[in-house]
Amino acid sequence: MKLNEIRDNNGAHYRAKRVGRGIGSGKGKTSGRGGKGQTARSGVALNGFEGGQTPLHRRLPKRGFKRTAFQSKFHVVNLGRLQLALDAGRLKADVTVNGAALVAAGLLRRVGDGVRLLAKGELKTPITIEVVGASKAAVAAVEKLGGKVVVTGAKPAAA
Repeated sequence: MKLNEIRDNNGAHYRAKRVGRGIGSGKGKTSGRGGKGQTARSGVALNGFEGGQTPLHRRLPKRGFKRTAFQSKFHVVNLGRLQLALDAGRLKADVTVNGAALVAAGLLRRVGDGVRLLAKGELKTPITIEVVGASKAAVAAVEKLGGKVVVTGAKPAAA
């Protein structure tokens, strides 16, 4: 095989529609943008615009207070994913599994504010896992096998 013999698979490359190339192309004159005005130009930002009528997001009442800037972002790990990593040899059952071990095993990209353990899937190996939070079903499933879940609690948000 030579570099000049390499081709895309059939159907892998879609030729872009050439707009503004005459009436016979089906996308001539206004190039599918309709008439004049803001939407005919580039850089249009009309999300939520309702033709001068007060938009829905301004008509509806605002209630409550959202503390999204201060919310903790926990990463979720399910029991089934833990078992897959144990079977593949990326995690060891005889050492305590914590956030750093999960990142090293490739189950998480980063720990963030902590790891929450959930009960989706089935665990067959007894392990000791250290997490910020865990569901009751996940704790019960781990302890039923003779494992242990150490809940450290959430870290306080950085001020």
